[in-house]
Amino acid sequence: MNSMVLRPRLPGFLKGSVPSGERLFRVRDVLQDTALPTVCEQALCPNRTDCWARGTLAFQILGSVCTRRCSFCAETTGRPGAVNPAEPDLLVDAVRRLNLKHVVITSPARDDLDDQGASAFAACVRALRDRLPHVTVETLTPDFQGRPDLLAIVFNARPDIFNHNIETVRRLTPSVRARATYDRSLDVLRQAAEAGLATKSGLMVGLGEDWDELETALRDLAAVRVRAVTIGQYLAPSPDHHPVHRYYTPDEFSRLRDGAQRLFKTVQAGPLVRSSYHADALAPSVV
Repeated sequence: MNSMVLRPRLPGFLKGSVPSGERLFRVRDVLQDTALPTVCEQALCPNRTDCWARGTLAFQILGSVCTRRCSFCAETTGRPGAVNPAEPDLLVDAVRRLNLKHVVITSPARDDLDDQGASAFAACVRALRDRLPHVTVETLTPDFQGRPDLLAIVFNARPDIFNHNIETVRRLTPSVRARATYDRSLDVLRQAAEAGLATKSGLMVGLGEDWDELETALRDLAAVRVRAVTIGQYLAPSPDHHPVHRYYTPDEFSRLRDGAQRLFKTVQAGPLVRSSYHADALAPSVV
């Protein structure tokens, strides 16, 4: 990582209070009991205590070790362990105990597996469908290297929302995302839409993109029939990760939101917005 890039000072509007309350501690207790990781923890999300206090979270299946090393991400990279066949049961138990109405299921990239984890996503979706049919399910998946056969495994489980993040603009993708391409992510989302699924994607800003590139990325997502987008400020997990080039102001996020609302059914844009931020509140307008 280029240590010569000047790192801007964190603005005050990105410094929030730390929530507390009974629901926050209940979520922590259930996660400890089930030993299920969350992307909230693995990706060092700045909203994790806020969402947990609301009783919402994004469950991470397939372990906590990723086979890719993206320059923006805090996930551990290395050789993952074996898939836990009990994950669907643990997930259902956690969702039932937390009385969730909407569930986000994500995972690290698992390029080491023959199906790259697609069948694990499908098993979790089906377990929730069978045992908690009132719950809406959102999958936030890796790209499965764009393979139609693997994507079909997830599509056939019929999640209510299929979410796959494009993350950044075309020019920056090679330096930000490992083993992923801009066009492949667009094609993954296109395939999901053609399969009849409600689709969602997310972008980070502050990585070094310009305004025209952001507008192009949003138009590209709309062209493959993405229904909902999330746009949030990139925050570097450590000095060794991709540097923050600048912080967008609340007014700039309002401008981004206004432009995106002409292209998509639902838009969330703000400094602390992440791909699964308040996903439960967003879901009814996406499905």
